[in-house]
Amino acid sequence: MGPTPSPPDEAIDLLTGHIGKPTATRLLSDRRGSRAWKIQGPRGAVALKANSPDSVDARDKAAEMAQEDDHLLRLTKAGALSPGYRVDAGAWPGGRWLAVRWIDGTPLWKALAPTRESEGDRASARPRLLRIARTWAEHLARLHAVGWAHADVQPTNTLVTRDVHAAVIDYALACGPPTGPRLPYRGALTHTTAPEIAAAILATPADAHIQATPAADLWSLGASLFWCWTGHRPVTYDDDLPRLEKLRTIAKGSTTAISKVRPWPFSAFEEALTACLSADPAHRPTAQELAAAW
Repeated sequence: MGPTPSPPDEAIDLLTGHIGKPTATRLLSDRRGSRAWKIQGPRGAVALKANSPDSVDARDKAAEMAQEDDHLLRLTKAGALSPGYRVDAGAWPGGRWLAVRWIDGTPLWKALAPTRESEGDRASARPRLLRIARTWAEHLARLHAVGWAHADVQPTNTLVTRDVHAAVIDYALACGPPTGPRLPYRGALTHTTAPEIAAAILATPADAHIQATPAADLWSLGASLFWCWTGHRPVTYDDDLPRLEKLRTIAKGSTTAISKVRPWPFSAFEEALTACLSADPAHRPTAQELAAAW
């Protein structure tokens, strides 16, 4: 193993003006052509991302980081994101970097671990599940209200904070009103890809852009909650299948009945998830309707 990658000096120099001189730096991930660190300073902390300059797709990852920065600026201007979320961004000799406010939260899969047990239906479990789901839907509703879809709704992009709110991160793939060229959207995590997105991927060339919709976000929301609550993905297929074969299965629109895999009965929650997972986008609730129901 080589030395632990350090964050770009150019980023650290600019971030000092926001959080003070860094007191701690921790590498969070180094995979798929990008790296992420937590940078702690006396005035706060940020999550810093940069492309890995020695990866085979360094140019694509740098372009993706620039695209996410553009999305954050546009979403903030539209009022869908807090002005304090995006901290700073820029170029460095290896490509691009982006810093956002650090969110102290637990990944959704881990946060829902206690509810996956058959005895997980404790006094606090139901209101906690609904609060996470409601605040997640409320966040998506703000994006949808200004013409955007997150387009990468999945468990790893959702953190549960100490006050039991769902915090959504990673806007690189988001789809909003067209303003010019962008990296083509070809779906995100396979397991939470809506059937209509799966079908579009299968029916179009690999470089064609697919415009994700709010309805697709709702399917992904239902799939993520289904998966993290039951421990089972809503669509069953072998893990070793090629991605396109998995997408063909998803595109059929059939899902596992939640009653067969739920850890314990919770009819109000189950009915909402089932509605989100409707094969017909027109039959899914909106994020606003879902938040009001929960």
